[in-house]
Amino acid sequence: MQAYIGFFVFILLFLCVRYKAKRLENEGIKAVEFGQKDKTDLILLPFAVFYVFMLSANAFHYCKTPGRLLFESQIINWIGVLVCFISILFFLWALVSFKKSFRVGLVENIEQGLITSGAFSISRNPIYVAFALMLIGQFLIFPNWILLIYIIAGCCTFHYRILLEEKFLIQQYGKSATDYFSKVRRYL
Repeated sequence: MQAYIGFFVFILLFLCVRYKAKRLENEGIKAVEFGQKDKTDLILLPFAVFYVFMLSANAFHYCKTPGRLLFESQIINWIGVLVCFISILFFLWALVSFKKSFRVGLVENIEQGLITSGAFSISRNPIYVAFALMLIGQFLIFPNWILLIYIIAGCCTFHYRILLEEKFLIQQYGKSATDYFSKVRRYL
C-alpha cells in the first residue's frame, strides 16, 4: 500500500509542476526554460526518467530492483509516506507563494520582483527542499541502495543549482537579493 501511495504522490508532484506551467502559459508567460540557458540541465533528464522507472518498478513489482532492501520496516515505510505528503504540501505552498514568478530553469524575470513571502519567508529554496524531502520519503518507502545514491546525488545537484540561482538572483536584484539572503536560510 505504501509503495502505491509513494508513487502516486511523486506523480502528483510532477503534475503540479505541469499544471502551474500550463496556467502560466495560458497567461502568456513561458514558465519552462529548462536546458535553454544552462545546457547542463539536459544531463538530468535520463537520470530523472530512470528514477521514475525505479519508483514504478518498485511500486508495481514489474521489475526486481538490483540488490536487496537495506531495511524492512512497515513503520519506516509509513514514515516515508508521511514525509512524501509533507513534501507535496510544502511544494504546493511554494507554488502558491511563487505567484506568476514560477519558472523551471534560469529565466530573467523581474516583473514580479523577488519573492520573499509565503514559503519563501522560511526557506530561500522551498521547491528544492520539497524535492529533497520527496527523495527521502521515497527512499524510506523503497529502501534500496540505488535510491540512496539518488538522495546523495540529488541533494548535491540541488545545492549546485541553488548556488547558480543565487548568483543569478544577485545579478537581477542586487542588494535586495543579498538582504533577503541574510534574513532567510538557504534551506530551512
